[in-house]
Amino acid sequence: MGKGGWQEFSAAVSTARPEAAGAAAPARAQQRVRVQRTKAGKGGKTVTAITGLEISDSDARVLLKRLKATAGSGGTLKDGVIELQGDQLSTCLETLTAEGFRPKQAGG
Repeated sequence: MGKGGWQEFSAAVSTARPEAAGAAAPARAQQRVRVQRTKAGKGGKTVTAITGLEISDSDARVLLKRLKATAGSGGTLKDGVIELQGDQLSTCLETLTAEGFRPKQAGG
């Protein structure tokens, strides 16, 4: 038996949240939505990241389109996190509040 690669978790252990088969996402006003500015891993460019959205992928794409139009910038949806180009913190907070979420600013 040779040396194996280091693994923090075994393949049998899932780190995902357990979801009930018919469970619906919590109401928009009860979700913990965080909006923060970051530069990490973006080549020094500022990006506004929105995390904590518990909505379907199609709803997230609709929300992304509205945020991009309101902010007047580009953006993407990666692994459930919406990223907008530039410092769009106040625009995102206003738009998310208008959509029925209760967003909070995270970070500095």
